[in-house]
Amino acid sequence: MMEGDIREATEKMRTFLIAAPTSGAGKTTIARGLMALLTQEGYRVQPFKCGPDYIDTKFHTAVCGRPSVNLDTFMATPEHVRELFVRYGQDADVCVVEGMMGLFDGYDRDKGSTAEIARVLDIPVVLVVDAKSAAYSMAPLLSGFIHFNKDVRIMGVIFNKVGSERHYQMLQQVCDDLNVECLGYLPKSTSLEQGSRYLGLDFSKTAESRELVNLLKENVRWKRLLER
Repeated sequence: MMEGDIREATEKMRTFLIAAPTSGAGKTTIARGLMALLTQEGYRVQPFKCGPDYIDTKFHTAVCGRPSVNLDTFMATPEHVRELFVRYGQDADVCVVEGMMGLFDGYDRDKGSTAEIARVLDIPVVLVVDAKSAAYSMAPLLSGFIHFNKDVRIMGVIFNKVGSERHYQMLQQVCDDLNVECLGYLPKSTSLEQGSRYLGLDFSKTAESRELVNLLKENVRWKRLLER
């Protein structure tokens, strides 16, 4: 495909990228949960993973029934990354990309980072934020990520490890003040935290996976992620 055709095809695809400020914020848990939820709802989900990771891709494939594809601007050119994205994703209902490490963490500043993949593909980012033990202090953190690079589009925020409804209301105020959409949250859950340690295992039929999907259905505005 010519570069112009690839860009046109990418613009027509329904897609989003799950990222986080740091490793350990919960992006893998939420990415795999959303993949499972969307697949259970009958959508053809094409999974992708930023970087050379081969463990998360195996889980993606098991959940979605389609091979998960690595997107890596360290090993490949931006043109090749775009071509891979279109080749594997153009017949899917939705493409879900899981980021790696922190959003802007690369091998040289943000080169090779999740943010670079988002820029290369021009796809919106859902930021997963660990809100444990914080409330309005999330405001300067989120403001920095939202405004750091205008070419990286933060479409919304999902808060992880939320302690209570009141805690979530305070986090919603942060999003309101920053004019960024609050897409929902996951509450604190010992079982989910424990399950996330066993990366690469197929949780699609486990109690932890069922709990995760149910919590996302209940607390995250997941249908908003399907809107172009």
